[in-house]
Amino acid sequence: MDRDLLSHLPIIVAVARRGGFASAAAELGMSPSAVSHAVRLVEERIGQPLFARTTRSVSLTEAGTALVAAAEPALEDIADRIERIRSVKGRASGLLRINAPRLALPLALMPILTAMAERYPDVTVEIVTDERLSDIVGEGFDAGIRLGEMIAEDMVTVRLTQPFRTTIVASPAYIGRHGKPRTIADLSTRNCIGYRLLRSRALYRWDLSDQGKDIGVETRGSVVVSEPLSAKDMALAGIGLAYLFEPLVKPDIEAGRLVEVLGEASIEEPGLFLYFPRRAAMAPKLRAFIDTAQEIGRASSRTPGRKSLSNE
Repeated sequence: MDRDLLSHLPIIVAVARRGGFASAAAELGMSPSAVSHAVRLVEERIGQPLFARTTRSVSLTEAGTALVAAAEPALEDIADRIERIRSVKGRASGLLRINAPRLALPLALMPILTAMAERYPDVTVEIVTDERLSDIVGEGFDAGIRLGEMIAEDMVTVRLTQPFRTTIVASPAYIGRHGKPRTIADLSTRNCIGYRLLRSRALYRWDLSDQGKDIGVETRGSVVVSEPLSAKDMALAGIGLAYLFEPLVKPDIEAGRLVEVLGEASIEEPGLFLYFPRRAAMAPKLRAFIDTAQEIGRASSRTPGRKSLSNE
């Protein structure tokens, strides 16, 4: 095997996965020119172009597709085996890439990341905050975090939080100006902070319970956001009503900074789960993350007022 060709295969795979030279260079910690040079070298050795390039996009040719299909699983297998060899000495290591919505940080991730930094200094956890339902395998992630109902059935899941309620909140100042909505129908006369679903581009319909029946309610307002923590900030600022998960705003409700309305219309969500392909669970870096999460969950369950994590 040509040594130069072999050493540049991870770069080819990164360009294919990221869909561009600049984004692959950022992931690999290289300059775009170095990535471009590596691709040209491999193309020259093979004698065929691997990527079709335009001013706006980079896509695989037929030859490139065949090469990546062969190289990517082989490189992943080599990386997994190296990690397992290191783990024999008790050293989980490497880059652990997790795709998660922004709200996963305050709801589940912060204590896990704090413990990981102390226990596994050779593991770098990269959290890519993403509100879309991403293809974690196709985009090169080791795992993802989502609500349980949003996860494909072929994935292995580990519970990170217990189920939690939804809630509608507003600031005391907003309530003072406009009054509390007394019924779900009253929402049509209030300024409701909307959510844009990034994949479908549709506006999210608030999931509520009307006399025991789950319904989706269309809302209108002066602001639309793409993730819940922005809606919380706007509710605190007195802009309007926000639809949020209760753990995100419980301290603000208890402190009087936010007021819950229509509590009887709230529903229960299944909670957040870590999910990953079955094969990925063999990687020591992911196993270290799972073990840390579950240990923190057990410790939390022994603390009054805290809820535990459990394996699903």
